[in-house]
Amino acid sequence: MRYFTAFLFLFISITSFSQETLLQKKVTGTIVNGTTSIPLPNVNIININRVKGTISNIRGSFEIDANVNDTLHITMIGFQSLRVRVTNDWVKNGNAKIELTEKAIALEEVVVRKYNLTGYLEVDTKLIPEEENYRYSISGLPQGYEAGEYSPRAFSRVINSIFNPADMLYNFFGKKSKELRRLKEMKKDDTVKNLLETKFDRETISILLGIDKKEIAEILQHCSYSEAFIQTANDLQILDAISQCYEQYKVLKK
Repeated sequence: MRYFTAFLFLFISITSFSQETLLQKKVTGTIVNGTTSIPLPNVNIININRVKGTISNIRGSFEIDANVNDTLHITMIGFQSLRVRVTNDWVKNGNAKIELTEKAIALEEVVVRKYNLTGYLEVDTKLIPEEENYRYSISGLPQGYEAGEYSPRAFSRVINSIFNPADMLYNFFGKKSKELRRLKEMKKDDTVKNLLETKFDRETISILLGIDKKEIAEILQHCSYSEAFIQTANDLQILDAISQCYEQYKVLKK
């Protein structure tokens, strides 16, 4: 009886492991223009759960590692972003056809200037800010903080948040540890990394962290990053900034 029980337990364990292994499959799909049905190449597909990415080929086809119930985030410039959940039917039946909808955006002429200068020297000298953004180091930490003011209090918000349970960073870093660890995994996947280098909309980061885009700016402000950095950095730089702030937060908390 004892041997039978041991054998039964071993059989159940192997069966469970086999089922989990079977769930870890690749799914394939074809992405097309929802209006013209023309296949779309170079579409970015990211598995949010596993932080893996791929790009559709010239025929609009792609293949990506995915489990049942994983969510794929699909993006392409000029089209509405789309999130698709991997279902049992998709895994069993194979290829799925996914339609993207074009964005209806009327572009107007935009003139970008660093400063709104008038042409009068006396006025313009007052418009150009004298302070620069500094980044200084903290003993024991690999990298320091950027701030609009060259002041010892530039990283005080990060330190104060450790001792203040009501502080935004305290709540964010405490509740989002799993998501923040996921950010580190993103940089290991070249497809995801290359995508973030070209994006400035914070969309992918906000989805992976499960927060609103506006909250990203607030987090970086609490980490003493300058307004100029927050507005001009690409998504990969934003990812690095949040990751560094989190790592420094953990060190200071110890």
